[in-house]
Amino acid sequence: MSKQQLIIEEWNGSSSTKLFKTATITLSPSIQIQSVTPDYVSFQVWDSLQGLSTYIRTMLSTQALLSAIGVGEKSATIIGATFQWFLRDLTGMIGGILFTLYQGSNLDSNAKMWRLVADLMNDLGMLMDLLSPLFPSAFIFIVCLGSLSRSFTGVASGATRAALTQHFALQNNAADISAKEGSQETMATMIGMALGMLLAQITTENPLAIWFSFLSLTMFHMYANYKAVRCLALVSLNFERSSILLQHFIESGQVLSPKQVSTMEHVLPVWTTLKSSKTAKPLHVNVKLGLRVSTLDHLEMINLLNSAGSFYNKAKYLLVERKGIVSVVVHKDSTGADTLRSYIHALVMVNLMDEKGSPHLESQAWMDKNYESFVHKLKLAGWKTERLLSHSIIWKARWSLDEKTD
Repeated sequence: MSKQQLIIEEWNGSSSTKLFKTATITLSPSIQIQSVTPDYVSFQVWDSLQGLSTYIRTMLSTQALLSAIGVGEKSATIIGATFQWFLRDLTGMIGGILFTLYQGSNLDSNAKMWRLVADLMNDLGMLMDLLSPLFPSAFIFIVCLGSLSRSFTGVASGATRAALTQHFALQNNAADISAKEGSQETMATMIGMALGMLLAQITTENPLAIWFSFLSLTMFHMYANYKAVRCLALVSLNFERSSILLQHFIESGQVLSPKQVSTMEHVLPVWTTLKSSKTAKPLHVNVKLGLRVSTLDHLEMINLLNSAGSFYNKAKYLLVERKGIVSVVVHKDSTGADTLRSYIHALVMVNLMDEKGSPHLESQAWMDKNYESFVHKLKLAGWKTERLLSHSIIWKARWSLDEKTD
């Protein structure tokens, strides 16, 4: 007898023309419902705990900030307090704009790292608020520094949350997940505020108790954030995950799963671990995607011309080796798949730099033999191979080869 199964899709929306899928139910000998990724629950547990500790500490830092401004003192003036609060907010706004201009295109490709950095910056901002009453002469500078730190948090946290929501949504149900996360955060906020007010009442006029409570909650907050980002098994390909996957494939011929890669990739900036690490640098450190052609000198342009005619005449990219760094010139009409192929090719070339022979020739031979198999195994392991997550703004070029006869 053949076994039958029934697949039911659940949809929701405000009208028949605005529907989104919320779940897929497979009816067989067992019922399976998957509308979110397996790492969703563990992440939300740790995320709720870190949020709770944040809102408790917010009451302590706000209490200290208001005290430093002069709330409750007869000598304080309304206009003076207003001006100080205005400078604090203005600094934060300017900082948020500058941070977006400088790092906005990098947040999506390194969501785990920036999510952790965002919360660390928030911790620094609250620490500045708590320090402000201790240094009256430097009050404006300290609170503006804290506001600047929190402005980075707002930008990075908002951008990475959107990226993570898309990751969790298996059935195009990002709106539903976002709404549930909002309700969860509201609940954590209310509980945290209540506990924070209770703690502020208990520790009033006891600096030692305030600092002990704040630092203890901060340590727990950092731990919970680390555990939260470590729970994430992202299936999108960025620079580091591509490098890890390729290195393992070259060594074993197999592809790691997203869960395996999640335990190997960095959640802090790479430079924080490279200095202390005795192992070889990862391949992606020596690859630059999106080279600006106008920065090449005459000799490099000649080498680029020879490479275009010899190795990349049918490709939508060119590779240039400069002092151990392989740079990728991306064609203006390249697709996401072309960009991924160019980056993998550059990683292969870096891996072959110490070998004898031509890196261009050997890397091209490897790509012709192994690339399709590599991408196929990536798809089977659950990786998204449609595009490479990178800086949204990269330099591109357009070229054509015209043969001239004497």
